[in-house]
Amino acid sequence: MNGLACCNLAIGYPERSIAAGLNAVLAPGELTCLIGPNGAGKSTLLRTLAGMQRPQAGSVQLDGSDMHRLSARERAKVLAVVLTERVDAGNLTAYTVVALGRFPHTNWRGQLSDNDRECIETALARVGASQFAARPLAELSDGERQKVMIARALAQSPQVLLLDEPTAFLDLPRRVEITMLLHRIAHDTGCIILLTTHDLDLALRIADRIWLLPAGGQLHTGLPEELALDGSLARAFESEGITYDAAQGRFNLQRKPCGPISLQGTGLRAVWTQRALERVGYDVLPAPARTATQITLTADAWQIDTNNTRTDHTTLAGLIAHVTRLPGNN
Repeated sequence: MNGLACCNLAIGYPERSIAAGLNAVLAPGELTCLIGPNGAGKSTLLRTLAGMQRPQAGSVQLDGSDMHRLSARERAKVLAVVLTERVDAGNLTAYTVVALGRFPHTNWRGQLSDNDRECIETALARVGASQFAARPLAELSDGERQKVMIARALAQSPQVLLLDEPTAFLDLPRRVEITMLLHRIAHDTGCIILLTTHDLDLALRIADRIWLLPAGGQLHTGLPEELALDGSLARAFESEGITYDAAQGRFNLQRKPCGPISLQGTGLRAVWTQRALERVGYDVLPAPARTATQITLTADAWQIDTNNTRTDHTTLAGLIAHVTRLPGNN
């Protein structure tokens, strides 16, 4: 079997089982995102795949070999892990941290060969970290540190790379950058990459495949679009206070409904006006829908018609403040 496979896998702890009967395959050259609500067992599944935790039943197979029958050193030659926790590397430079990834391949003295150094340089270059390789890890930004930790994992020359919430401490631009970087690495190197994430929208936009683990442990796998179409995404998160809008391809917060409202206008102002109205609970319909309240975008204002009364607002904040005070919205 080509790839990393769960074969009737059961995961959990001595006192309780989390999920059982898991059968799925991670394919080479693909970025797969593992998503699901809190407490569903995503980190437990990732640790089991990594060999850090033994399965309760079944096996994890890489190209037909049982990963849990390999020694730690043998496993480290084919599989690398990047965890959520920040690493205290003291005064070690980024280069030295990345060089630690070659440990499974060096001799008993830990000496680096020319091939090892080439692997280190290649890993640094692949993540865009060569320019700060000589700096202490402690002086780097969160985004730079995470690139170094990914480079350390790549320096192991793994077939499989597993990452537990690698973007957890990053701002939005860096989250996008790191996720796109991992996608490119998977496609360029043929590496099998699985990452857990709570960034649902980003995962659905970038991942080649999704592993969805809802509460209850029934793993769903497929293209992001397939899991949207069959309702799996909506069902997995409906108890979390959000709903999945399959038509828009996004998650919406569940709010007290304010009823329908019509909006007439085009361009970016219309797009963000609709977003603001939906955020406070309105079902926005395109004009000329007949609703009790109608909003029209003019050249420099937002015009509201309700109960035969027309008012103008020069700011979006003023508009939202007005519609949230309408009868029935308190």
